[in-house]
Amino acid sequence: MFDIGFFELVLVGVVALVVLGPEKLPGAIRTASLWIGRLRRSFNNIKQDIEKEIGADEIRRQLRNEAIMDKFKNTKSQVTDTINMVKKETDAFRKNVELESQVAGLSSTQAGAPPAPTSTDTANTTATPLPTTPTTSPTTSESTPADTAQS
Repeated sequence: MFDIGFFELVLVGVVALVVLGPEKLPGAIRTASLWIGRLRRSFNNIKQDIEKEIGADEIRRQLRNEAIMDKFKNTKSQVTDTINMVKKETDAFRKNVELESQVAGLSSTQAGAPPAPTSTDTANTTATPLPTTPTTSPTTSESTPADTAQS
């Protein structure tokens, strides 16, 4: 602890023997050892009290951290529930829009107009033009094989 060697202890003993004398030296050693023992016990008690306080602080800190983690878990579950609810509502809205477009397509088909493209139709269409075939109308002056057979 203080890095005192054997030679230093012998020197302190000789000085104490010369200063105190042989009659008072044993009593002085006994009193010094009692005081050293009391100081050690006091330091050990203080050390244990500090360790108890540190342990109590750690427990308080752990309880506080657990409470914070519980709050985080509750918030996370609320956010997850909200996200799931929004997804369900979005899917329901999408289905409603598709149904409305299908109904609009059916009503326009019944009226003789081409059906309106739905959201799935527009996503799957390509830009290639459709091949067209020339058709003859009955108002043209060209003769068809059926016309020649009648004449």
